[in-house]
Amino acid sequence: MKWMEFSIHTTQEAVEPISNLLHESGASGVVIEDSADVYQTWDGAEDEIIELNDRDYPEEGVILKSYFPASSFVAETVEEMKQSINDLLLHNIDLGRNEVSLTEIEEEDWAHAWKQYYKPVNITETLTIVPTWEHYTPGSKDEKVIELDPGMAFGTGTHPTTVLCLQVLEQELTGGEHVIDVGTGSGVLAIGAAKFNASKVLALDLDQTAVDVARENAAYNHTGDCITVKQNNLLDHENGQADVVVANILADIIIRLAPDAWKSLKPEGIFIASGIISGKKKEVIEVLQEEGFEIKETKDMEDWAAVTAVKKDR
Repeated sequence: MKWMEFSIHTTQEAVEPISNLLHESGASGVVIEDSADVYQTWDGAEDEIIELNDRDYPEEGVILKSYFPASSFVAETVEEMKQSINDLLLHNIDLGRNEVSLTEIEEEDWAHAWKQYYKPVNITETLTIVPTWEHYTPGSKDEKVIELDPGMAFGTGTHPTTVLCLQVLEQELTGGEHVIDVGTGSGVLAIGAAKFNASKVLALDLDQTAVDVARENAAYNHTGDCITVKQNNLLDHENGQADVVVANILADIIIRLAPDAWKSLKPEGIFIASGIISGKKKEVIEVLQEEGFEIKETKDMEDWAAVTAVKKDR
């Protein structure tokens, strides 16, 4: 399917009225690229903020982008929008440059363009993650390979937080363990646990899309027999106890999860917590210790940390 991208360079003042006009005209979403965002100090959790690249934003003002199905009527729609936007001048709204551009885009480009940057990556001493569409020959008979297609789920397996989890799983699993993967995403940690000889893996995610993708990836890697994928909110209503619980999620959620992680582990069980921005590592460690965990190890990569904790008697 082809789409028409309608782009207009305008002012902060005009963002709301122009956005309303675009929605009323049938736009399938509006993207706002505001030059002020690059230099703004954002409130919120550190691990929910990413660094913005000023090359992706205009030097001044705002660029609004909206998308319309390409059809024989799109030209008429665009002309009507231009007129409606110009009419905002009658209400003393500063339109700034008011420069409009149109670009035809193939929907397939959005869905697949990112794949050219996703290549096989050696994650641990023995594990390599390979996109399902890439040909790869293992370097040795001992090398383990996860073939992964993230689809619409979160997780290519190459982010530092995921790498840290897989490294700890490789280190801690000796074979035959029961593992729970909380917030499984594409299923990479669950599959990794199975590759490291866990006998039983429960993969949980609240997002049904992630559940479907993780289940497909587990089957593709011939690990479906030992991995059960289920839709669930964190560890809610999970009454069993595992040898290992791994959670690669935000630090604030790990803090909330700590009591349920303790309950879901056997004595001396291992809790692997990742997705922790470095600035929150101390807070997470303190909460885990208060809950009855003994910190066994911390690993750091770039600005991220993973904490390995052992369940001890209170």
